[in-house]
Amino acid sequence: MKRTIVTLPTYNEAENIGPLIKDLRALGLEVLVADDNSPDGTWRIVEECAARDPGVHLLRRMERKGRGYAGAEAFVRALELGAEYIVEMDADYSHQPRFATALVNSLENGADLAIGSRLVPGGGDVGRSWYRRWLTGFSALYARAVLQLPIRDANSGFRAYTRQALERLAPATLISAGPSIVHEIYGRAARLNLRQIEIPIDFLERRYGKSQLTIGRLLNGFLMVWRVRRLLAEWPAKDARP
Repeated sequence: MKRTIVTLPTYNEAENIGPLIKDLRALGLEVLVADDNSPDGTWRIVEECAARDPGVHLLRRMERKGRGYAGAEAFVRALELGAEYIVEMDADYSHQPRFATALVNSLENGADLAIGSRLVPGGGDVGRSWYRRWLTGFSALYARAVLQLPIRDANSGFRAYTRQALERLAPATLISAGPSIVHEIYGRAARLNLRQIEIPIDFLERRYGKSQLTIGRLLNGFLMVWRVRRLLAEWPAKDARP
């Protein structure tokens, strides 16, 4: 396997981060945690891991906090570290480490961007209420329609990129502060005609800690899809494939 770095944007994931790093390292994957100076000390745990394992890297972020900013900075750093494949996933075990290798295998078979999908045959939400399952499908369909995306699970943040694909996506120029970075990337990928493949995954409830999803954030997410659409209209894609 080519050098692969898993990026983990984190905030208050102290209960999950240690075991998750261990599980990912057992798969032969390097780990890069971009932590927004979590008050629960997530960054301290990562710092301790990095001190004894050169395959663990920490970005302790003090400014421009937010899921989007953390993710974009982690991408830039992973490229600086020389990663050939870059995987991004959540740090709460809703994304299971075992699926990371399946995504990487898809890259080795020719994909530019491999997506862990709940909405293709074999994938799904596990142990979640009917409402959350319905919301998964509806919100993905909504984002797909507004942004004209060629994929089903348009809200998936479990993805793997080749180095070349991520460089073309220009992560240093991503401007979404929050979770809408997911849609911003999918929109750019579509405009660049990247080869995308969806791999079925099981999406679980977080193992420890409290979900950060609220009604306010949910409604804001629907509005942000339209903002991303406007941003994409202004984003140059001069090197797009025919």
